[in-house]
Amino acid sequence: MNPYSPPYSSAATLVSDLRTNGYAVLTARDVAAVCGVSTDALDALRPSWDDLPEDGYLKDGGRYRRRRHACFVQEGDALRAAPRRAHWQSEDYNALHGGMHRWFEPIDPTVVDSAVWPRMLTGLGAQFAQVHARMPWHIEAHQFRIDTTDGIGRPTPEGAHRDGVDFVAVLLVGRYGIKGGETRVFEADGPRGQRFTLTEPWSALLLDDARVIHESTPIQPLDASGHRDTLVLTYRSGAFQGDD
Repeated sequence: MNPYSPPYSSAATLVSDLRTNGYAVLTARDVAAVCGVSTDALDALRPSWDDLPEDGYLKDGGRYRRRRHACFVQEGDALRAAPRRAHWQSEDYNALHGGMHRWFEPIDPTVVDSAVWPRMLTGLGAQFAQVHARMPWHIEAHQFRIDTTDGIGRPTPEGAHRDGVDFVAVLLVGRYGIKGGETRVFEADGPRGQRFTLTEPWSALLLDDARVIHESTPIQPLDASGHRDTLVLTYRSGAFQGDD
């Protein structure tokens, strides 16, 4: 039983909710609608999460995170791949892993070259552009698997944070044999907060990164192979982090 159900917006209200609250949560059906894709097409991407290499940069010594990374630039409805680059964040935004040039293995070309991938990224980018018209977007895409190899997995080992971008989309790809993984969103400069658990594959949390901070609580196993898969997309105007 999920005691904290997500406060869903609709496809029609997500832009106004982002403007008002600094975040919006969408069902998989509405994610598909705003991106002009089918949920079946999104599901076709899911097997690629079974082939993510281990994240070798965890400063807590954990073995619970696997990931791949790729970068893109969106101008209008067009998406182009950017040259492979390190993922970098300032220590102001990531006290645990900030200041490091982290070179992750690239997202598989079969994912990037699929018909659904550019439509998903540009569809969400078009929604964000209605809140702040700051294109071109510099997009970083992260495939994550958090597992329970260590008995506990930490989706956000850095704690509650901002990412140093304009917007963030966190898409749940799936949860398998776990408990925990509660999402928490708080005003960056105020007392209000919201907590809920994403359980539906391809449901999404959309964030105005300047206005809110976010985190996900640790996961614990219900069976030996428990894990949580997500796709995190960050949208930044001007340049990729570290280039300006």
